Amino acid sequence: MSGGGNLPIGPGIWGFIAFFVLAVALWFLVRNMNNRLRRMAYRDRDRAEQFVADADGTPGGRATDGNPEPDATSDVPPGEPGDDRHPNGEVPRP
Repeated sequence: MSGGGNLPIGPGIWGFIAFFVLAVALWFLVRNMNNRLRRMAYRDRDRAEQFVADADGTPGGRATDGNPEPDATSDVPPGEPGDDRHPNGEVPRP
């Protein structure tokens, strides 16, 4: 074993700078994540309010033209030539 003398062993200033840069990057990432989660919570709350308004039939919900969905009802009685439904009443998906 050779005597090395008093050589400094440790990360030094470059290790501190690298750790500091990683800490700042982590801080920015957490801050961005919190902003995104907050926006998502607001959207979820608005979507829930809209769902309740649509279910109650109160104004302020989603604007529709009042027509039912095309798959929900059909002007053609079951079994007619223009009827695309299966015998069990389901509409086939394209």
